Amino acid sequence: MKAVVFQGPFDVAVQDVPDPRIDGPPDAIIRVTTANICGSDLHPHEGRAPLDEGMVLGHENMGVVVETGQGVERISVGDRVSVPFNISCGTCRNCNDGWTNACMRANPSGKPTAGYGYPQMGPYRGGQAEYLRVPWADFNLLRLPAGSDCERDFAMLSDIFPTGYHATELARVRPGDTVAVFGAGPVDLMAAHSAMLRGAARVFVVDKEADRLVLAEEMGASGVDFAKVDPAEGAVARSPA
Repeated sequence: MKAVVFQGPFDVAVQDVPDPRIDGPPDAIIRVTTANICGSDLHPHEGRAPLDEGMVLGHENMGVVVETGQGVERISVGDRVSVPFNISCGTCRNCNDGWTNACMRANPSGKPTAGYGYPQMGPYRGGQAEYLRVPWADFNLLRLPAGSDCERDFAMLSDIFPTGYHATELARVRPGDTVAVFGAGPVDLMAAHSAMLRGAARVFVVDKEADRLVLAEEMGASGVDFAKVDPAEGAVARSPA
């Protein structure tokens, strides 16, 4: 299959690599239909995080299940699925306590974090490829509506949207709140969107890039250009009297 392969800092290439295969009863293979490029992929790409040469990149994936191991019961061939970034077994102490991002079993190195195609998160190849092996498929796959509708929206479920939403969870955003999001990158915009979903009365997004602020405005937030105005003064000026 074709895959995006890390060869060293500032050096990636599309190459032919072996197809993934079922390694154990809990596994599934998906045919990737969409794989996002994450900003954190820049860490290994720019040499700021160690990654083994030959690793397939990509931890924001979705697709259709084409094969399952004998132990997979909840997920079936043909299911359209989202693949969350973190890999978890679903049964260790941390998983049972809700800390699935710190699974104690998924990373063979013993570190309590595992993910696809990323530094120090185990040997799992990423999904910027035609196919992807998903361990513990029943626990790690989110079944989606069949078909191809909302593909771009569903692609956000693997990483970007949950990350932005979790920021609003940590901030305890409640109905009627006024919220300021500093930065208007993809995760920031998802945080702004999440704040509105949680009932925030006003959401300000602070950045200096005009195209990003336009996207924030299109989502219903109020953009503040910090290159032109102090963010606090800009927010006051755009608030209703």
